Amino acid sequence: MNTAKVLYLGDLRTQATHLRSGEWITTDAPIDNQGKGEYFSPTDLVASALGSCMLSVMGIAARTHSIDMDGTYADILKVMADQPRRIAEIHVSIFFPDKAYTSKQKSILEHAARTCPVGRSLSEQLKEILTFHWPENESL
Repeated sequence: MNTAKVLYLGDLRTQATHLRSGEWITTDAPIDNQGKGEYFSPTDLVASALGSCMLSVMGIAARTHSIDMDGTYADILKVMADQPRRIAEIHVSIFFPDKAYTSKQKSILEHAARTCPVGRSLSEQLKEILTFHWPENESL
């Protein structure tokens, strides 16, 4: 079964439908590339997919090792390059809630983030800058 169907709506917009669930998203070309920037651009989705994948894989590791990471979030910054136009850098800053994490738990979650399938699928020319923001308290 196919994963998605993407329909061109005109005016540099598309609608992608997830075939299994029926959920959909609209994309728009960014302002700096002739679009209106009113929705995620396709490159925004790639950058966001990296952060979502990291959090999802971390969630699997957290579930496996009984680590509470609910409330963790990622801020994403995408940096574009020209000639050819492409994503040059994706900065992912992961912020953890004010909970106590051991050094071992931190290591498990950081390793999971660094090994997510989206990150492993992106070009080695694309710079991934990953920063973890842990709360100040640490359990033993």
